[in-house]
Amino acid sequence: MTEILKIGDSRLRNQAQKIIEPTEAEIIELAKNLITTAEQANGVGIAAPQIGQSWRVFIVASRPSIRYPHAPQMSPTAMINPVLLSHSNEVVKDWEGCLSVPDVRALVPRYREIEVAYTDIEGKQQYQVLSDFVARIFQHELDHLNGVLFPDRVVATEDLYTEAEYQKLIFQ
Repeated sequence: MTEILKIGDSRLRNQAQKIIEPTEAEIIELAKNLITTAEQANGVGIAAPQIGQSWRVFIVASRPSIRYPHAPQMSPTAMINPVLLSHSNEVVKDWEGCLSVPDVRALVPRYREIEVAYTDIEGKQQYQVLSDFVARIFQHELDHLNGVLFPDRVVATEDLYTEAEYQKLIFQ
């Protein structure tokens, strides 16, 4: 597994660079590495800056796991140069964690539904409407490309929990 940078590493706060050639072998290998790293770390998403690569690419890979037992199942999807095109007015606070912010969970406000565009690893432009948990993953990973970590989005310190306290809450 590739090392995942942790909060405090200044590289996590940088703006990632746009990818000019999405089908370049280096980018395809990076996407595969991100998928493997997310799977091995029980993550539902991961962005290139989290492994020290300042490129605008991330993986959305929702699936049930010990970290997210109620997550919907989907195939891991590489999203290159992703853009949030529009969003619903509805904002929902729900649980988030991050592979770069270990042992912390928080209730984070995010748009419930979003329309997005990205390039896939075959170089094709994709448009999707995402909602609920998958929309949350997209917004969380997009933040990584802009140097933002989920604790930056927390509106009240009462919404911050340790991983252990979070586990107690969801498995009651």
